[in-house]
Amino acid sequence: MSIDLNDTATLSQGIADLTGDYQIDPAHTRLGFVARHAMVTKVRGTFREVEGTIHLDAQDPTRSSAQVRVNVASLTTEQDQRDGHLRGPDFFDVEQFPEITFTSTSAEVVDEDTYRLTGDLTVKGVTKPVTLDIAYGGSAKDPFGNLRAGFEAEATVNRKDWGLTWNAALETGGFLVSDKVKLELDVSAIKLMPIA
Repeated sequence: MSIDLNDTATLSQGIADLTGDYQIDPAHTRLGFVARHAMVTKVRGTFREVEGTIHLDAQDPTRSSAQVRVNVASLTTEQDQRDGHLRGPDFFDVEQFPEITFTSTSAEVVDEDTYRLTGDLTVKGVTKPVTLDIAYGGSAKDPFGNLRAGFEAEATVNRKDWGLTWNAALETGGFLVSDKVKLELDVSAIKLMPIA
């Protein structure tokens, strides 16, 4: 969504109305990841259960923030054996570490529709900083009268930073699973109405 900063009506509708607190809508949000497999293909996965809150400050976007919780057991790559391995001790160890969390620590404006959100990502009890590149996708009233805002975000991380170190060597050289993993988020968030 592109906003004409000279059009005060659009500015009021498009940006000023966005300030407030939002609940992430898990039914319309996707938190995914992409890793290379055997150095020749990509495996895509999704966490189906995600929840969280976002605070948007339209006047000063650097004061915006987000907190997200992910149920690791909801992970799926659409292949049961691989999913079981990922949930097990070699990777996420769901029984000991059932949640992944992200808590933002700073926000930065890149341009009119692009932002960076840095925060603490905790996986398997290890917390490391991650910076998400975020694109604002627009806002709209849904049929139920809710104001929704949409965002796309991505980051590339090294899984070993969080203790996800399992791998297997290939006969042709290299390893079965790439160290670098791309995180991909498509977020729909519903503005919370103040309690009267």
